[in-house]
Amino acid sequence: MSEDKVKTVDKIFIANSTIDGAGVKLNRIFGSHLSSKITDPFLLLDNFGSENPEEYLAGFPWHPHRGIETVTYMIQGKAYHEDSEGNKGIILPNDLQWMTAGSGIFHQEMPKPISIDDPEEKLRVVGNPKGLKGFQLWINLPASRKMTNPTYRSIVQKDTPVVENGEGSKVKIISGNYMKTEGPFQGGYGLNPAYMDVKMEPESEFSYIPEKGHTSIIYGVEGKATTGGTQRVQLKEGMAAVMSREGERISIITGYTNFRFLLMTGKPLNEDIYWYGPIVMNTEDEIKEALLDLQNNKFVRQKNPIFQ
Repeated sequence: MSEDKVKTVDKIFIANSTIDGAGVKLNRIFGSHLSSKITDPFLLLDNFGSENPEEYLAGFPWHPHRGIETVTYMIQGKAYHEDSEGNKGIILPNDLQWMTAGSGIFHQEMPKPISIDDPEEKLRVVGNPKGLKGFQLWINLPASRKMTNPTYRSIVQKDTPVVENGEGSKVKIISGNYMKTEGPFQGGYGLNPAYMDVKMEPESEFSYIPEKGHTSIIYGVEGKATTGGTQRVQLKEGMAAVMSREGERISIITGYTNFRFLLMTGKPLNEDIYWYGPIVMNTEDEIKEALLDLQNNKFVRQKNPIFQ
């Protein structure tokens, strides 16, 4: 495939250190009304964690969500999840929860270090047992599905395929399709999102052809690389590159170092949004309705979320 069909970088976001929840140290890569016009349908991406439990144990206590999906992916440590209806779960390293908040979820997410006294958890230790590292991605829901039934999907390591491309890259496919292999989550209310964790060796190449017109984002987790094509841009840890709509394929090339990155693609909604903290709707009246529901203890419309 010719170089002129390789996508270029349209926008770079650099992670900013901040504190969220009840005091969790994290890096926010993007997450504002302004940035959402560029990253649509993706609203927010956080890289949270620390080697020091004191910087994350306070967690993300009770808070609401409406009108979005949250995708929580752990690569070190674990996170407990509980909602207001008594549903509970745990996300271990290399596992993921894909939650559709839809009409309303009230929940908490509490990160913890891996327990080395638990035989199963001990097998899942990555690096420092007291360390924590994970990502949370928010995906907008189309106006027609904002008030859909809340849904939980637990995606565990053993059900998530890893494909080697023969050019030095290992691709964990959470959602979407790569080299004729599908990830365990397919759907996304017409957005057809792809979400992959890619590990590249030194002097290797990775190519991917997203669906035409889709937003494509590369987020550097570890190491560095460059984009391919005639307009090369260096990619590194803590940097997100939004790729151009023009061109056909994404090309990433490593030099003398490894590079690990998250790949996210999805169909942009091109809809107006009103954003109030963890609630993202399409009109100001819908935000007012959500806040009134919170005040009147009517926020959770569906008491029995769907589990898939």
